[in-house]
Amino acid sequence: MDTRRDRRRAATVEEITRTARRILVEQGPSAVTLRAIAREMGMTAPGLYRYFASHAELVRHLVGELLTEVTAAMVDAMHALPDPDMSAKFLTVSREFRRWSLAHPQEFTLVYGAPLPPLGRPDEPDAATEQGRRFGWVFLELFLELWSKAPFPIPSDDEITPSLRDQLTEYRTRVALTDVPLGLLQLFLECWARLEGAVSLEVFGHLDFALQDPSPMFELMLQDVAPRLHLTYHPETP
Repeated sequence: MDTRRDRRRAATVEEITRTARRILVEQGPSAVTLRAIAREMGMTAPGLYRYFASHAELVRHLVGELLTEVTAAMVDAMHALPDPDMSAKFLTVSREFRRWSLAHPQEFTLVYGAPLPPLGRPDEPDAATEQGRRFGWVFLELFLELWSKAPFPIPSDDEITPSLRDQLTEYRTRVALTDVPLGLLQLFLECWARLEGAVSLEVFGHLDFALQDPSPMFELMLQDVAPRLHLTYHPETP
């Protein structure tokens, strides 16, 4: 039953989250402390413990909210396509991830720049864990759809380095995709590493020494990856 007390609590949690994000955007991840949030809200730091058991829990909650936002942005961009063929879906989702990341550099830094603080109870997934899975499934489901409609070359199990093969086998079991070839998961992770790596370099300014606008480099990466997935690369229309 949704009581008045529940609504007040939910409203306070939402205000804490908004305040934490504002501090994040204005001052960076290291400034997102319980003391700083409490000061902004006119509360005491111990008062926040009624809503979040620890700083780690608060950070993970905020990360979950950010992952929800970027996931929705990618899905909405894909659904807005007038002609959603597989090539358009792949390129649109990749470009939207980059667009959101560049528009929210501090948020990207919190989510992708450093390991998350550990869960207090590893056996109880929280918002960051659940939303991280949903985010990952946007790309993984797209990959599986590509494979099912037009299979592209992937390495056989024997061609995969044994230590990597063991890890991929464990990952496949964890995501309950036991019928999916290990080579497909390897290629999925290869492509994701290239996508996130390219975006990270740009967000963190690690290409500034050479490029004022890294956009063409990002497009070259997409242009290189697309044929491996039997996709047709199309430049982004203005």
